[in-house]
Amino acid sequence: MEKRMDRWIRDPALSSEGSRRIAWAEARMPVLMRIRERFRRERPLEGVRVSACLHVTKETAALVRTLREGGAEVALCASNPLSTQDEVAAALVEDDIRVYAFRGMSEEEYYEAIGRALAIGPEVTVDDGADLTVTVHKLAHGIPSPELNWVRRGLGAEGVEVEGIAGGTEETTTGVIRLKALEREGRLLYPVIAVNDSPTKSLFDNPIGTGQSTIDAILRATGILLAGKRVVVFGYGRVGSGIAARARGMGAEVIVVEVDPVRALNAAMNGYRVCNSLEAARVGDVFITATGNINVIRREHMEVMKDGAVLANAGHYDVEISLKDLRDLSVEVEEVSQHVKRYRTRDGRNLYLLAEGRLVNLVAAEGHPSEVMDLSFSLQALSVEHVVKNRGRLEVKVHDVPAEIDREVAMTKLRTMGIEIDRMTEEQARYVSDWRLGT
Repeated sequence: MEKRMDRWIRDPALSSEGSRRIAWAEARMPVLMRIRERFRRERPLEGVRVSACLHVTKETAALVRTLREGGAEVALCASNPLSTQDEVAAALVEDDIRVYAFRGMSEEEYYEAIGRALAIGPEVTVDDGADLTVTVHKLAHGIPSPELNWVRRGLGAEGVEVEGIAGGTEETTTGVIRLKALEREGRLLYPVIAVNDSPTKSLFDNPIGTGQSTIDAILRATGILLAGKRVVVFGYGRVGSGIAARARGMGAEVIVVEVDPVRALNAAMNGYRVCNSLEAARVGDVFITATGNINVIRREHMEVMKDGAVLANAGHYDVEISLKDLRDLSVEVEEVSQHVKRYRTRDGRNLYLLAEGRLVNLVAAEGHPSEVMDLSFSLQALSVEHVVKNRGRLEVKVHDVPAEIDREVAMTKLRTMGIEIDRMTEEQARYVSDWRLGT
């Protein structure tokens, strides 16, 4: 372990491998690379301090290297204790980026690392899950919280000057939910762009990226055959719908559990079996949570599950599967493999938990494919630029990604795929903009 003021990583000797992995990702992220070329020429982020709390993967490396090419000083910490790719962290340190992340962090180390990333005095925050942004707000509002002692250890005596923060961005659904709650309570202190809610992200990153990478992770961790199995997906939002589609594509019988009647109806109309959670618990073979809520799978479900049931979580935090209930029901816990734990219950059944209940696609696999993250991280880079260009002019609220940024990223991606699309004729443009024209 190497722990210094400007870094906290597993092993600097891993940097060569990390550089190779980053190069692989960047070759598959053509939109972000075009943005990087412009950033290198124009330097729109010259001297701007950016604190980022993200999954430290090869794709994230492509983003923070792009911000650095735009002139930013970047400090990066992990948004999940188990998702860091240590070789990537080592490579980024070689690129003069402050990195405070290693795989397997304790809760104490995780929050100290957030403090270290904030110690640069950020002007922009980039977040995935809002842990960093919420930490800033807890400190500023003086809200007591046990993890803040660890944060302050990383911060030192400097503290965080919220007045100096021009704005931030948020990558994921869970984070946006937390930030909108801050806004509703009147406690949000600076504008944040909800990158997660952009059509270019929500239509592709969430269902396609998470759908593929979640199934990939479950198969890597277990090697099971999905064909013929009953896969229960909790939540039929952007993420859950993608997981359901890809599980069905592997030959599974997919069962959807929902609390929202519109989403439940959508799942039913798409041909999935929809039922309540207890009914699903009795018949499922593989259970995947994707709700962003707490204790979705709990004692009452675990008590009726089949012997051999597999439990995985695709939500941001490790709260969707009640680990307390699982431990309370069990008389023996065995680590079957790196990402699989067997819990033997008092009545002799075995339940298998993947990735300690954390985000399975990033713990047991490598997260989204680079081609999908090309879209999300291009939106992030351009949103950071937008915050900097509009410093002091953005209302303090959770903002949508500007429509022109969405269109730019989507159009550039199409062109890199060799796809040209039509434009409306002048007549068509007039027709869709004139209320007087009808049948």
